[in-house]
Amino acid sequence: MRPIWTARDVGRVRTTLGWCLAAFISLACPPAHATGPEPLRMLYAVNEASGDRGTISVYNIDAGHRLVRTIRTVPGVEDIRGVAGSAATGRLYVAYYGASGTGMIYCLDLYTDAVVWNKAVPDGVDRLASSPDGRLIYVPTWEGGSARYIQVLDGYTGKVVRRVYFSNRSHDTQYPLSGPIFQETKADDGSGKYLYLIDPRTYSVSRAGPFSGVVGPYAVDSSSKYVVANVTGIWGMQVYDLKTRQSVTATIPHHPAGGAGLLHGIAWTPNQQEVWESGHRNDPHVYIWGMLNPLTPTLKDRLTLISGHGSHWLTFDIRGDYVYVAPEKGSADGTEIFNASTRGFMGVIAASEDIIEVDFTDGRVIQMGDQYGIGRR
Repeated sequence: MRPIWTARDVGRVRTTLGWCLAAFISLACPPAHATGPEPLRMLYAVNEASGDRGTISVYNIDAGHRLVRTIRTVPGVEDIRGVAGSAATGRLYVAYYGASGTGMIYCLDLYTDAVVWNKAVPDGVDRLASSPDGRLIYVPTWEGGSARYIQVLDGYTGKVVRRVYFSNRSHDTQYPLSGPIFQETKADDGSGKYLYLIDPRTYSVSRAGPFSGVVGPYAVDSSSKYVVANVTGIWGMQVYDLKTRQSVTATIPHHPAGGAGLLHGIAWTPNQQEVWESGHRNDPHVYIWGMLNPLTPTLKDRLTLISGHGSHWLTFDIRGDYVYVAPEKGSADGTEIFNASTRGFMGVIAASEDIIEVDFTDGRVIQMGDQYGIGRR
């Protein structure tokens, strides 16, 4: 069913009223929850369509993902590389490349919808992470870059305060609930077969692996015990036990013909009972793994995307009610929403793979989700 465009004001967030623009959405009723006071659960999605690229659409999750406003941010956004934020500071960070090819980050105040700063970051940017207190952000130097470190920025000013060295082509920095900082690299010199762990106090670096190929997108559980990862050449995923250093490979049976290349999106459900994994860029399926025993994953289901095309990223809301399946970069398709329990198609929002939930109570940010599909059990 085609989404209906609507326009409305929202006044429950303690900020200036925003312009309420078109919504690309037509969703069924959300699942029921226990009665009692509920936070205002808002989905902040950085738009990828060429006309709105870099703006942020804000959707009310519990009102059928109704679009409540679109925030105009900064001009000249060419390639969005990631989103992170902190409930403690009420700030959101978006990494991107501008028309000149310069890596940039803008910082958004969630209380005023104002861009606090917008700064060039030397040596490049990619999918970033924030410390829980919001004082620091950890920024990789791009999967196509040559700098052999990630950079640590002051979350308030955007100033580079430290470099952490380990390898080049850094990509996908993650700070799961139990820490530490996780980092992967697309380096083809052998270092890309490892996942790197950075101590946020001492900045010492250790590594996990090797995996069977270069590590792609990955997700960490809530205790930082298990990592699930897409790895080059595997039609499926690898699961790695960070405590015992044991690993297993889960292969998709009856997968499409041809080489796997590198499957992309992967995410734990927040309750960690399942892992959802995107297929190949030409494969219109999402694969759902049962993870009751993480070292013996079982393929439970194949979800067919409404678009008929491949997907590039997966993430969940904090509760695990919904999964957001983003299309390939540059696609005309929107981001599809599915009920995570029933697998039912719920609708489509404008294309975005840089999505994060922000919860408000009495106008205050009380909780933030994560772009990555981290476990929350």
